[in-house]
Amino acid sequence: MFKGLGGLGDMAKMMKAAQEMQSKMGQLQDDLASLTVTGESGAGLVTATATAKGELVGLSIDESIFVPSEKEVAEDLILAAIKDAQQKAAEKSQEEMQKLTEGLGLPADMKLPF
Repeated sequence: MFKGLGGLGDMAKMMKAAQEMQSKMGQLQDDLASLTVTGESGAGLVTATATAKGELVGLSIDESIFVPSEKEVAEDLILAAIKDAQQKAAEKSQEEMQKLTEGLGLPADMKLPF
């Protein structure tokens, strides 16, 4: 008489899994905001620190690069350190996302909105 109700149990299971995933995604977002990575250039003369979400939170510059005649070199080193930090942030974010998807039994290459 109620043959179609078997599908409701599956739907409830899927809804629960979706809620669990949403909760874990929220936690991951919080975690990524607190994880930091450091990029560098010029053999450490310039270091940039960013969150795993890519937000720049720190910059350290060795004063030896502040030679007025070499302004462009200093600018290039600063940009390179920031880009390195952002690249590492993207890699860390992807690594953490991969851990989450594997933990939920999702394909490792699944692209989630993020």
